[in-house]
Amino acid sequence: MPDSVTVTVPATTANLGAGFDCIGAALTLYNRFHFQAADTTKINVVGTEAAGVSVGEDNLLYRAFVRFYEQIQQKTPPVHVEIELGVPLSRGLGSSATAIIGGFVGANEMAGKPLSDAEVLDLAIALEGHPDNVVPAFLGNCQLSVKTDSQWHFCPIPWAENVVPAIAIPDFELSTEAARAVLPSQIDRGDAIFNISRLGLLLRGLETANPHWLTAALDDKIHQPYRQKLIQGYEAVQTAAKAAGAYGLVISGAGPTLLALSAPEQAETVAQAMTKAWGTVDVVAQAQVLAIAPQGVEVRLGC
Repeated sequence: MPDSVTVTVPATTANLGAGFDCIGAALTLYNRFHFQAADTTKINVVGTEAAGVSVGEDNLLYRAFVRFYEQIQQKTPPVHVEIELGVPLSRGLGSSATAIIGGFVGANEMAGKPLSDAEVLDLAIALEGHPDNVVPAFLGNCQLSVKTDSQWHFCPIPWAENVVPAIAIPDFELSTEAARAVLPSQIDRGDAIFNISRLGLLLRGLETANPHWLTAALDDKIHQPYRQKLIQGYEAVQTAAKAAGAYGLVISGAGPTLLALSAPEQAETVAQAMTKAWGTVDVVAQAQVLAIAPQGVEVRLGC
């Protein structure tokens, strides 16, 4: 069993419009977690938002670590953990999923890998409550997750290299709980059909980079019409992104980060247009042009 393990986990964007709670993609933005066998447990956090992460037993990474040892019916060993933050907190980019995956994978490695990847991923989905962030964080790429009575099925979604994601991250947070609270308990049949058709078109559009399909596909009626009201400047940013050449714009996860898809030659212009539009409503935002991370969680043993 190793004395130390480093686990790197990518950020994720979930839903992509019509794929509510079932589709997500890994992005080239990362959190890194270092585990070191020790005599006492200690958690240290570094990064620009380190003050927002607990260093106590309620730390989400450590909760996953403890839950793993409960699963294998062993006492949780003391461990020194250092968290290097690269994914913004509470912005709809899967920061909690990185912690959950990091905690379970780190614990599995420190324990000598008694659980399979499938068993670890099942634990992660159960703790997170839904698969759309933890699955691509673990597996990489874009993933569709479907639950049957007996098991989960994960379907990789081909994503053309010339479909480029650009994100704009505002300087305010939006909790997943608040974003879920505004959703209706029932939906209209017409809205369900609207989403089903666009999800099918989205999958083909991502694979083929067909601009007309993507423009039509990046919309939904199940969650975004309700959540956009919680995001100051949403309409201005959406209008600016499309005017700059984006195929469309979606709320990343529960928000408030907004994600636009475009051709490579428009991506930087789209990103800057989003931040400029947010500035017109006195919101400071940072833009990044990213790519789909082909690999999910990465593990390195030793220092």
